[in-house]
Amino acid sequence: MLSGRRIALIGMLISGGLAAVKILVGHAAHSTAVVADGLESTADVLASGTILLALTLAAKPPDSDHPYGHGRIETLAGLLLGFILFTAGIAISVHAIIIMGETLPAPGVYAIWPLILSVGIKRFLMRYKYSAGRRLRSAALLADAANDSVDAVSGTAALIALSLTLTNPGRFPHADQYGAFVVGLIVVFTSLRVVRETGMQLIDTMPDPWLMKMVREAAASVDGVAGVEKCFARKTGLKYHVDLHLEVDPEMSVRVSHDIAQRVRERIREKLDWVADVLVHVEPAPLAEPVGRKAASKTT
Repeated sequence: MLSGRRIALIGMLISGGLAAVKILVGHAAHSTAVVADGLESTADVLASGTILLALTLAAKPPDSDHPYGHGRIETLAGLLLGFILFTAGIAISVHAIIIMGETLPAPGVYAIWPLILSVGIKRFLMRYKYSAGRRLRSAALLADAANDSVDAVSGTAALIALSLTLTNPGRFPHADQYGAFVVGLIVVFTSLRVVRETGMQLIDTMPDPWLMKMVREAAASVDGVAGVEKCFARKTGLKYHVDLHLEVDPEMSVRVSHDIAQRVRERIREKLDWVADVLVHVEPAPLAEPVGRKAASKTT
């Protein structure tokens, strides 16, 4: 968790520096696309700050009011990040439309360098945050990585638009403004994807089938387990809580079946580090139907 907070803090500082450079250079060079990309980076600062706060709060241990821990705060932060991106994207696109028909000074050539720098840095941050988000199973960090990928794409779009205006201003006099509009659209579409992914976690969507197969296999590997009837899981922040219906010998004592359930819980948590806890419900395994009864049922 500490590494997640550190990554969010580093991302916030880098995004803040890039935002300041792009807005200042964009205004000085009269480039709408560069200013728009700088405003998008400003939203990144707010997003990374939200992630940092969420990861700090999500690290709090379980208490009487939150027996499953505070991990859902981290998921809520991912959802909030999506709404922040959506608002920023709409604002950028609307501003680009407003100034679309205006005659603006030709942008300066030096405006291209902040975009090149931003694309390179954001691609690096995207890979780093995505790797860390997968390792920590953090929805918020993965959302932040998606945000950085948007920055790289939007920066590339702004770079292309600015280049068209610089190389052929007579043919593409408003390409810079169109670039700003495209940047806003990219941010909006990405925000919708982030909202969908985090929203699916909030409604307790089951993890991938192969993950549930691993839970069943870990439970079945314990001596005394006759079968696994039901197996559910829900994400509560960085990890999953599993509900398991375990089948044991119906003639087994309560104490012995309880010991088996405890070993199953420990085995799953030992083998699968992405599982926070397991709630085991013990049920009697169905008895095999006698052969004579099967034959009698077929003749009737």
